[in-house]
This record gives sequence, structure tokens and C-alpha cells, in this order.
Amino acid sequence: MARDEQWFAPCPRGLETVLGAELAPLGARDVKPVPGGVGFAGDWTVCMRANLWSRIATRVLWRVGQGRYRGEEDIYRIARDLPWSRWFEVRRTLRVFVTAQRSPLRSLEFITLRIKDAVCDQFRDTLGRRPDVDTAAPDVRVHAFLSADSVTLYLDTSGEPLYKRGLGRVGGEAPIKENLAAGILALTGWQPGEPLLDPMCGAGTFLMEAGWMALDRAPGLVREFGFQRLSNFDAAGWAALRAEAQGRARAPGRLAIWGSDADATLVEQARRNLRAAGLEDAIAVEQADVLERTAPGLPQGGDGPLVARQGAEAHAPTGVLVANPPYGVRLLASIPLEDFYPRLGDALKRRFAGWRCYILSADPDLPRLIRLKARRRTPLFNGALECRLLEYRMVSGSARPGAKAPERRTS
Repeated sequence: MARDEQWFAPCPRGLETVLGAELAPLGARDVKPVPGGVGFAGDWTVCMRANLWSRIATRVLWRVGQGRYRGEEDIYRIARDLPWSRWFEVRRTLRVFVTAQRSPLRSLEFITLRIKDAVCDQFRDTLGRRPDVDTAAPDVRVHAFLSADSVTLYLDTSGEPLYKRGLGRVGGEAPIKENLAAGILALTGWQPGEPLLDPMCGAGTFLMEAGWMALDRAPGLVREFGFQRLSNFDAAGWAALRAEAQGRARAPGRLAIWGSDADATLVEQARRNLRAAGLEDAIAVEQADVLERTAPGLPQGGDGPLVARQGAEAHAPTGVLVANPPYGVRLLASIPLEDFYPRLGDALKRRFAGWRCYILSADPDLPRLIRLKARRRTPLFNGALECRLLEYRMVSGSARPGAKAPERRTS
């Protein structure tokens, strides 16, 4: 039986529980969600499978050493005693990353340098050569985490972050990364086959993640990983996992997933991104104002392209709406945010009765302007930005257009 190793999968804060639920079916054992990620045990097949299939993890880190420290030289010694030259070849380039929580040490830059020296010194003493450092595109990434009195050292088995799915995105970096979008979809409880709409889809991140979920496509199928550069890389085992994933992926067909945006440029970007993801004919995207559009219609058959079918005769009576509307640092060109949010609440209640609606917001005041009672508020972090995922259950009835919006705080 293959030996279990210890792993840690960081993720956006607030998604630890859904990440743990995702990793367990992949073979992870002793799954332990903690703030900022999930620890688990498993062999190297589990590691490769987690890299290939996890939609929510940011990385999969292999724990290779740990110990207590009182100063910088203790950390150097702990790192120096590890057999780095057994884990990767000297021809591989290297970079060290250090994060800390409540560490008494003053300079993380100096600790980073000392860990790099420890790794290189171990190579020099063992092989007479040192690996080169590459801070831009290293072959191997070493991660160190410092608590108040202990250091844990990891080798990164992912390489590039897992939210980089291996596709060339149009429009640059999205407002939310792919793994946060996938985690939000998990929090909504959406399941493939249930109607899904993003009415402010931007470049289409929610749409792409949902489309690949619906087609059972592994998010890491077209990219490379850090474990492929380690000395113990099992090429045959990896080929078998990829072949299995390719066999599971279903051919694109019409999906009950829709997107729209008021910005024609973003609509075109979303379509191009969906085309790169193999989803161009599976997901309908159109130009529409979120304040005016209605619930989409289910596909009616035929061989033509999938359309949104906003006509009243085709409305989907239930579904999931998910949106990342403007807040704080994002501005609407034509409508002040204080006016937009009450109108958004009215539009949701009038046109999406029977739907579950999820709004991501980093502004503590603007969601109150929606004038709808949130059934659930889930804290999430979009990078360093603290957000709330607000859940609204739409029911039939008026939107109380005469209700006064709460006053927005200015401090």
C-alpha cells in the first residue's frame, strides 16, 4: 500500500468547508478544514487527483518538514536538514515563499533568503552544485509557514495556482478568480441541470466554471503541474488519471446556463472565453441590462444555437441567479450605486419569483439598499477584500416600490 503523505490545500477564506467536501471523494483522508485551507492525508495518487479535479483549492502543498524556532538560524537549520536534493534535481530553478501569523521575527524577506540558502547549501554539500533561483517562473516552489514558534515547510505540487485553468483568458484577470467562483457555486447548492443565470457576467468566469461542472470536465485537464518536475513523478500513474478524466468529460451540448451583461465589450469577451473553454455552443450569452431582463427560458429543442429566450412563454420557473455586481472600487457609468441597488432588488423580486438569488458584495452598506431580507450571509474573501455572499429566496409579490431605502453610512 502506498504511504500516506500530509498535504495542505489553501483556498479563498470562507470556502474551507466546501473544499473539504470536494477533496473527500477524491480519496483524501483525515480531512481537516482550518482557516485558509484544508489539511488532509493521502498518497501521491490522491495528490495528483486533487490537482487535476479540485475546482476550489488554490494549491496542493506537500508537507516535508516542521520544527520549533526561536530565531532565524533555527529556521535555517530545520530547512538545511531536509533532503531537498532527493526531491528535485539541481537543474530545476527555485523560489521560496514565506507567510507568517503572529511570528516574532521582524523580516520575512530575511527568512526567505535564509531558507533559500538552506536549500542551496544542502544541494552544494550533497552534489557540489546549487540550483539557480528564478523569481518569475520557477520550476520548484518551496513554501514556509511561520506561526508564533514553529515553522512548517512545503513543496508546491501545483506550480501555477490551480485557478489558472490553462486557458488564455480574454480581458485580463477577472474580478473574481475561478476557484472563488467555483466555491460560490458550491455554496449556492447549484447542481448541473438546474437553470443558472449570471446577469452581470463580465468575462464569464461563473459561466465557464458552471459549464465545466455540468460536463464533468476536470479543471486541470489542459495544464501542467509542479509535481511533474519532482524526482518521484509517476508519469504512468499521471497518464492513467488524465485518460480517466478525458473519458469522463461529456461532449458539449445545450446547457441550462445563461449569461448577460449590459456592456457589449464584456459580452464579446465572455463569448471568446467560452469558445476557448469549448462551451461556445453550450452557454447562451447576450447583451442585456440586469434591471430589465427576465428569467431565461429553457431550451426548446432543435439544432440551432442556444438562445436566452426571454419571452414570457419560456421562463424557467426556478433556478439559481448568481452575480458579482459593482461595489466600492467598481463603478457604474450611468447609475449611482445608491440608486442601482434598490432597483436591482425590485427587478429580482418582480422577475425572478421562485429563484434563489446570490449576490457577492464587499460593501457592508449597499446590500441593505436592495430592500430584500437575506436568508443567509456567508463571509468570503476575494483576495484581501472581505465580502459577503448574500442569499435571497424570491417569492411572488410586489417589491414594495414605495419603501424608503435605508440611509447609506459615510463612515
